[in-house]
Amino acid sequence: MSNILTWKDILSQEKKKYFLKIIHYIKKERLKKTIYPVSKDVFNAFLLTDFSKIKVVIIGQDPYFSKNQAHGLAFSVPKNQTIPPSLKNIYKELNSDFKKNHIFHHGCLKNWAEQGVFLLNTTLTVESGRPKSHSNIGWNIFTNQVISLISQHKKFIVFLMWGNDAQKKSYLIDVEKHYILQASHPSPLSAHRGFFGCKHFSKTNNILFKHKINIIDWFKI
Repeated sequence: MSNILTWKDILSQEKKKYFLKIIHYIKKERLKKTIYPVSKDVFNAFLLTDFSKIKVVIIGQDPYFSKNQAHGLAFSVPKNQTIPPSLKNIYKELNSDFKKNHIFHHGCLKNWAEQGVFLLNTTLTVESGRPKSHSNIGWNIFTNQVISLISQHKKFIVFLMWGNDAQKKSYLIDVEKHYILQASHPSPLSAHRGFFGCKHFSKTNNILFKHKINIIDWFKI
């Protein structure tokens, strides 16, 4: 397994015209609109999970579009915020998977990130109150490249692909050396279509254990 590359290497490689255009666009938009997350949190997933420590990748869509929710980690919200419906369903499946009745007091997944769970939204910013408003400004080029580089430079990564948007990224992953677990999105609209009962958390740990990689303590929130 190559641990030579760091996020700094990857991000510096991506300082191409399209990437600079995204950053310039967002900077300009922030002058007249409310954009989430705040500037310092946009790349939190990269800051909290070192490239060398990635074990699991969870792919989300775009950030939460309401005040004080998005903070750069897919599905996660800061500790003082109400747990969103999709995350409630993730916690519900987690308890069911391990036959527990754990009470989750907040929705901050920072501890997952620090254990090696890379919580990547495919779009990294959004305009307040306008879901998917930044889905066509070039973020997909960047996040596709990130997924491709993880696939290329790592081994035995477990990719959790929840919902159609995430599953469309499967072609970027080399299934000869990585694992893809698919289910419906944990949103209340679709969780009953296969997310509940998917047992992705225990399956992930079984894969990591098989490859002598430290498992994730999913209840360390």
